[in-house]
Amino acid sequence: MIELALKYIPRPWLIRLSMVMRVIGPIIYSGNNFTDPIDGRSYRKFLPYGYSGRIRNNAMSPGTNSLERHRLLYLYLKISTKFFTKKLKVLHIAPEQCFYYRFKQLNNLEVISGDIESPLADIHFDLHQIPLKENTFDVIFCNHVLEHVNNDITCLNELYRVMKPGGWGIFQVPFVRGTKKTIEDPSITDPAERERRFLQYDHVRLYGEDYPERLESIGFRVETVILGRTLPEKDVKRFGIPKNEPLFVCHKD
Repeated sequence: MIELALKYIPRPWLIRLSMVMRVIGPIIYSGNNFTDPIDGRSYRKFLPYGYSGRIRNNAMSPGTNSLERHRLLYLYLKISTKFFTKKLKVLHIAPEQCFYYRFKQLNNLEVISGDIESPLADIHFDLHQIPLKENTFDVIFCNHVLEHVNNDITCLNELYRVMKPGGWGIFQVPFVRGTKKTIEDPSITDPAERERRFLQYDHVRLYGEDYPERLESIGFRVETVILGRTLPEKDVKRFGIPKNEPLFVCHKD
């Protein structure tokens, strides 16, 4: 059911439908086995989630619709940054529901969200050409977007351009450990072949362990943080976060 919905329901409608789950989910799945650090609520289970037969159990929080990577990022922001207290101008590309409303409500943040089609976005644009001034943002989030775009280097250059000197951003992508070099082939347009080669029907590349070098080639200084290895095992399990997933924090010096 989850896999079919993700594959065949258009993204804007998935976003609208998930808003309903945010209301009823905490009631249906109330319990004490897992805790979502984003809203502080506890659940007897998280929901399954995934594509192409790779369904992950206890992946999506019923109350915020957050996935493992979202909860990992939130914990990093809370533990390792001043994101929730410092005055910051933020650009949020492809805004995730679990963050969107909370970030907008924080008095210390001035948030602009952008996307090519999301109903949550303040402005709509193609990431290859961001219609915003250079050196504007203290923080930029652009997570699980670059695997979808035609030219990720062009998009990364745009993100670098609009980031202030001294700013930082997190641009997470799915990648497979053991894959040394990013795989991409723009001639592949068949959804089934893309799924086979790049793990998802709407992906155009599969990132490898060279992703930090790709970021550095733009001019970013990359800090690799593996937060799951620094937390107690019980917290990794309780929050439902990946123990070994790196966060690549990109600094514009």
